[in-house]
Amino acid sequence: MKTENQKAWFFVLPVLFLVAFNALVPMMTVVNYSVQETFGNNTFFWQGLDWFEQILRSDRFQAALGRQFMFTAIILAIEIPLGIIVALSMPRKGIWVPVCLVLMALPMLIPWNVVGAMWNIFALPKIGMLGYFMNDVLGVHYDMTQDPLAAWITVIVMDVWHWTSLVVLLCYAGLVSIPDAYYQAAKIDGASPWAVFRYIQLPKMKTVLTIAILLRFMDSFNIYTEPFVLTGGGPGNSTTLLSIDLVKIALGQFDLGPAAAMSLIYFAITLLVSWVFYTLMTKDDPK
Repeated sequence: MKTENQKAWFFVLPVLFLVAFNALVPMMTVVNYSVQETFGNNTFFWQGLDWFEQILRSDRFQAALGRQFMFTAIILAIEIPLGIIVALSMPRKGIWVPVCLVLMALPMLIPWNVVGAMWNIFALPKIGMLGYFMNDVLGVHYDMTQDPLAAWITVIVMDVWHWTSLVVLLCYAGLVSIPDAYYQAAKIDGASPWAVFRYIQLPKMKTVLTIAILLRFMDSFNIYTEPFVLTGGGPGNSTTLLSIDLVKIALGQFDLGPAAAMSLIYFAITLLVSWVFYTLMTKDDPK
């Protein structure tokens, strides 16, 4: 009878303890603030679940949550199909493969705050190249600092530019793993390009697409730095996503109790929707 060697756990346990410590201590601090009120001097008063009820009933929270879901839905609807199309268009062999991969990876190498600052300068109506092109060349009124629609379009285009590459690289990894025998059999059968995609490429990309959708959902649903640097949540509150509103409550108003309750609700929603996504996309997989 073969015995299992459990000695590898001795190498993994320090990392597990470190991650657990770094995750649990901040989490317990947030939980502590979410059920108590403080007026300074390290004095706390029991509040119970009042903050959670207040946040869930708040029109401000519901509006920010609606904007967040709308932003994430638009991002997924654009980046997933676009990433698949670009991955299908990339070469599988030859000298252009590393060139395309490097070009695809470049946007992801730029820090998030730099991306927001770049697009802020790029899109400003008076000094930005995009603002000049839209207003003076095309004659289209474009001012993301005053027009909510322009601000939304700019934030979405910025995110598509920044993160579609992740979907492309994941889909490309799934495509290059398909053996040539599948394509040869499809060619012999006279399969159309759509049939090849539907019955060969798409099933083989299912695993990487699941990863791509989960990553892009979690990233876009928790996005903060890029839209905050780009628009600051404006004009007005038109681009104030849930993360931006949470920071305003926690640091701007210094309402630690409501902010802690809101962050836990935020975390629960992200976890729940991610679980639903994963369950739906893997329900037909063999056990």
